[in-house]
Amino acid sequence: MMKALYSGVSGMRSHQTKMDVIGNNIANVNTNGYKTQRATFRDVYYQTMSNPSQAATGIGGTNSSQVGYGAQIASVDTIHTLSGYSPTNKETDLYINGEGYLKVIDASGEMYYTRYGALNFDSEGQLVDSNGSIVLGLNSVIDASGTVTTAVVPKTAEGTDGKGIQDTLVGIKIPINDYSNITINSDGTITGVKTGTDTIETLGLIAIATVPNQAALKLEGSSYYVAGNNTGTITYHAAGLGGSGALVTGGLEMSNVDLANEFSDMIITQRGFQANTKIISVVDQMLEELVNLKR
Repeated sequence: MMKALYSGVSGMRSHQTKMDVIGNNIANVNTNGYKTQRATFRDVYYQTMSNPSQAATGIGGTNSSQVGYGAQIASVDTIHTLSGYSPTNKETDLYINGEGYLKVIDASGEMYYTRYGALNFDSEGQLVDSNGSIVLGLNSVIDASGTVTTAVVPKTAEGTDGKGIQDTLVGIKIPINDYSNITINSDGTITGVKTGTDTIETLGLIAIATVPNQAALKLEGSSYYVAGNNTGTITYHAAGLGGSGALVTGGLEMSNVDLANEFSDMIITQRGFQANTKIISVVDQMLEELVNLKR
């Protein structure tokens, strides 16, 4: 009976954690760029009551007898499926139409990856996200035809991608007072018309990071990820190259939470939790009967 009591407790804990995951998903149903999570279970440990025996002449074989000790959380996975485009009509809002992440650096020098493309130019001409972190770009890129495009931007940030590989990235900063009609294009190039002329110049190039194993990215909050030990070698490209998606301006990525699925999982999880509490109450009644045998 005591085994059943521990099994019930472990089942309650596991279902409680799964409900926490479901609750977080539902809370972020309208969070731009949010990726839904799922919790999976696994069994814990088995006590072997008897070992299997092999059949012999005149004797049949027997199977093992084992009693389990409940369940535990096996994993909490992030599902990195591409979600829909939500128009905002803001020219500096970016939607990555495919694989890839923006890379940013905050005031303390920490670097993050994000798919939340709500960007702005600050008073210094730096391209920043909604948290004030600077968006990183490439100094140069070779396109499919072999043409080298150079972005004339000052180097303000340098770091590693979590694997010890030196980045060839810079903080994007442009002289906004000297240009008009500043535009972010689908390949990530930032162009503007030089004041007093009709000349269109390339001012910057947004870097899109391609992560081989997105599931290994660690969530940091504020729509940020950091590289983990199992992400693989992260590479940087212009949007649309190297397996990355092109940029679509004027909109953001929607959350990929499926409310119908979350509500279904909520009901199943609630019933699972309820069933495990019933185990505990029934075992308690059985223990009470044992205690009362002496009366």
